[in-house]
Formats: sequence, C-alpha cells, structure tokens
Amino acid sequence: MTTSSTDAPRKPGARVAVQRVGTFMSGMIMPNIPALIAWGIFTAFFIAVGWTPNADLATIVGPMIHYLLPILIAYTGGSLVYGPRGAVVGSIATFGAIAGSDQLIANFNASLPEGADQLGQVHMFIGAMILGPLGAYTMKRLDQLWDGKIRAGFEMLVNMFSAGIWGFVMAIVGFYPVAWLVNGLMTILGNAVNWLVETNLLPLTSIIIEPAKVFFLNNAINHGVLTPLGIAQADEQGSSILFLLEANPGPGVGLLLAFTFFGIGAAKASAPGAAIIQFFGGIHEVYFPFALMKPVLIVALIAGGMTGVTTNMVLGGALRAPAAPGSIIAVLAQTANGSYFAVILSVVLSAAVTFLIAAVILRASRKRDLAAAEAGTDSFSSAIAKTEANKGKKSEALAGLRGGSELAEANTEAQVATERLVRSIVFACDAGMGSSAMGASVLRNKVKKAGIEGVTVVNKAIANLDPSADLVVTQNQLTDRARAQVPDSIHVSVDNFMNSPRYDEVVELVRRQHQDGNQEGH
Repeated sequence: MTTSSTDAPRKPGARVAVQRVGTFMSGMIMPNIPALIAWGIFTAFFIAVGWTPNADLATIVGPMIHYLLPILIAYTGGSLVYGPRGAVVGSIATFGAIAGSDQLIANFNASLPEGADQLGQVHMFIGAMILGPLGAYTMKRLDQLWDGKIRAGFEMLVNMFSAGIWGFVMAIVGFYPVAWLVNGLMTILGNAVNWLVETNLLPLTSIIIEPAKVFFLNNAINHGVLTPLGIAQADEQGSSILFLLEANPGPGVGLLLAFTFFGIGAAKASAPGAAIIQFFGGIHEVYFPFALMKPVLIVALIAGGMTGVTTNMVLGGALRAPAAPGSIIAVLAQTANGSYFAVILSVVLSAAVTFLIAAVILRASRKRDLAAAEAGTDSFSSAIAKTEANKGKKSEALAGLRGGSELAEANTEAQVATERLVRSIVFACDAGMGSSAMGASVLRNKVKKAGIEGVTVVNKAIANLDPSADLVVTQNQLTDRARAQVPDSIHVSVDNFMNSPRYDEVVELVRRQHQDGNQEGH
C-alpha cells in the first residue's frame, strides 16, 4: 500500500501565499489581543466619556496604544522569526519608527497656518508588523555570517554588541523610510475608509471579507488593514465600526441554523453543535466546511454581512477594541457606550438574512441532495474535492478523507507503525488559539477516557510547530503548510475540529500502539 500522492507537487498559488501572510500576521496579533482588551477596558472606564471618568488613570490610555501595543506586536513578530534575539532587535527598530512618525507629524503640524486642523498621532501597528520580522530576519542573516568564526571566550561580547549595533541601524531605518511609508499608507487607507463611509459603500466590503473568511484569507485583511485602522479610529473617536466588519458572528450562525433546519445527513446532525461553538465560542472556522459544500451559500454570507454593516452604519454601532475571538460575548464586551442596540440588532439581522437566503438555497436543492446521498455521494467529500481544486494539487491527506475511514485508518496506522511512537499530539491552526484549542480539548478527553497514559495533547499555531510533535492534526486547508513546517511528523487532516471521525481512529491506533509497546516491555 502506498500513502504518497501520485501528482507532482506544484508551487503554491497566490491564495496560499496570501494565506501564509495572513497566518503570520495572525501569529503576531493574536497573542497580544489581551493587551488590546485591557486597553479597551481602560478606555471604557476612564476616558472623559467613559463609564467612570478618571483623569489620572486615563493617562494610561495614550502611551499604551502608542508605545506598548506596537512594541509587543514587534516583539512577537521578531520572536517568531528568530526567538528572543530577533524580538529585541525588531522592538528597537519599531521604537525608531514610532519616534520617526511623531517627528514627521510634529513637523507637518508646525508648518500649518494658525487655526488649521492638525494631524493626530499615527500608531505604528503596520510598522511593527514590518519591522519586527524584518529586524529579526536581518539579525539572523548577520549572525550566519560569523557563525563558527568567533574566538572562544568572545561569543557573549560579539552577540551582545552585534545585536545592539544592528538594533541601532534598524531604528534609523524605522525612523526615516519606514515611518514615512507607514504614515503615507495609513493616510491613504484612512481616506479610503472615510470615502466608503461618506458614500455609504462600506457594506460592499462584505463582498471581499465573507468569501475570504471561508478560504482562510481573512487574517491578512483583518490584522493587516482593519485592526490598525480600527485602532486609530477608536483612539480618535472612542470606537470604530471597522472592528465589526469581520468579527460579526451573525452570518455564520445564520448559515449553521439553515443547515440545522434544512440540511441533510451529517451536515444537519453537526450544525447545531457547530452553531453554539461559532456563536458563543467565537470559532468561525467551524462553518467554513458547510459553505464549501455548496459554494453558492457564500452569497447568503455576503448578504448577511452587508446587512450587519448597513445596520451599524445607520444606527451607529461600533466597538471600542477588536473582538477576539469573534464570539457574541466578546462583541458585547467591547461594544461602545450607546451602541448596544445597534450592535445586537446588526447581529440578529445579519443572521436572519443569511438564514433566509441559505434556507431557500438548501430547500431548492434538497431533492438533488437527497438523491446524491442515496446514491452514496457524500457532500463533505465534495467539499474536500473543492478544497483540493482551490489548492491546485492533490494530497495524501485529502485523498484519505475521501476514501473513507478504512483507508484513512490504514494510512495512519502505516505511518504510526513505521515512523515513530506517538507521545505528543498537536492540534494546529492559524493562531493556535481558536479551533485548535477546541479540537485539542475534544481529543484530550477521548484519550483520557481510553485510559491512555504518557500522551500529551496540546494546541499550537502552525508557525510554532517543532519536531517534537509526533502527530499533527489540522484542518484540510492547512495541512500542506503544517507538513512543510514539520515534514517528519505524522499528519492527519480533518474537515472540522468538532466531531471528526478521525479522532476515534487516532485514539484507537495510539491505544493499540502503546499496548503493543507495554507487552514488548514485559
């Protein structure tokens, strides 16, 4: 039996490249969401229009958003590229960009006639996402130049001074070209958003955002554009509608409710649980396979998204800070004062519109879907085929899913038996916090109930995978990237993290493997 793909590998397309960029951005932003939440709480309570105004505590708000958050993002990005050493250099470079931006704006405001509107501060979130990884990568390359060429006893001296000197150089790079570039870019993007709002065209962004979410491209849009612009807007106005463009849980729960009432087979059975996880847990990935089963349903998601954005535009709905994960609980926690009615109504209406359109589509195709099910055609397998087409290549993992559990079990068992003893199972997703945390919890409970000891089950971001992972579980669309990160690990693909049959197969194989090992030990 062979488990390898018969197709020659092809270079990743533009979609995969954008996906990787988005994943990296997510890896920089998501670990620092608690800091953004803390900033949002300070803003909600202590600024002049907050719940409990306090002029002294309000002084924390400005420095936190202007200095702390960009430097935290830069440190995280640098750490992803080159550990703590790269993180320090990237942070130094970002501080240079912050100072450079402030100086540019001060010089510009000084040139304005008296009484003219002055520019406010530009927060270096985009600069941090550039300079954190760039500073770390260049430091890594420099270290490679003199690796193995330093005299014994001088290693610490060279390491400390080389990082300090290169941090100095990168801070100057940040102060001049990067600060100028980011200030200009933020001005262009800010003007574009203002134009969309003034012309009432902001709902059209759903045409891009909703399909991008289904194909795992949303992180590049959300963390690369919407979050930096939203934070700048929230700093000036106290809140921003931009935080709701991607985080609104309404369209996703509307789609899942439509499958709950009008779906068939496995999709209908799993939709109610997925709806709870998506709406309250904020893990939007759970509805992606449902949309991929019947891509015309993306129209329902777009319509729902546009409805939500329109409602917030008309009624003034906005959030104080990013809602992450995209749970209704997180959304309400970050809702600005006076916006609760608008935000709640936008979620309800977006869910209702998506539900109604999806219900019509599912009802219209019900006879055809039932006939396909009776003929033995699995809609989830069709969704897997579409995923392969989107990737532009076939893969062993997806072929195993299509072939059924017996083939999947045989392939996984062959890998386990011939490659390594499974002691570490890792669930990996873009940020290592949402869907992978849920999947790890589910499998951890199954392993515990099976009485298997000595096996750890954790969740990580794909970028943080390392060779210590014996078996890696990912969603179908992410398996190729995980395999590229840790090619020697065993890789298992699932269509969703909630209730995949692959879990039972993995548990049984690991249990059998450990039993065999114990018998040999005796």
